[in-house]
Amino acid sequence: MTRYVWTDTGFVDRSTGLPMHVRDPNAICMPMIVADLPEYRSPIDGKPITSRSHQREELKRNDCVLAEPRKPRGFKNPTFARKRGLRTIEE
Repeated sequence: MTRYVWTDTGFVDRSTGLPMHVRDPNAICMPMIVADLPEYRSPIDGKPITSRSHQREELKRNDCVLAEPRKPRGFKNPTFARKRGLRTIEE
């Protein structure tokens, strides 16, 4: 995957310095920017994790993976849930 950096002239290829190719100059074209993590303590050994790279290293070093977030349990349709005595997601 090509990586780009922002310069005074716009986004350029990190390795070659060439400007980012834009297919249609009239279309909106933006790279995805992911914010860094807030600092937290590792649940494995208590060391501070200050960035995504630290998190990746910690997970790899301890042979771990990130857990998927839990989905709320229940039904979206309140009428359906009420008829059957079940919970809705908002409860």
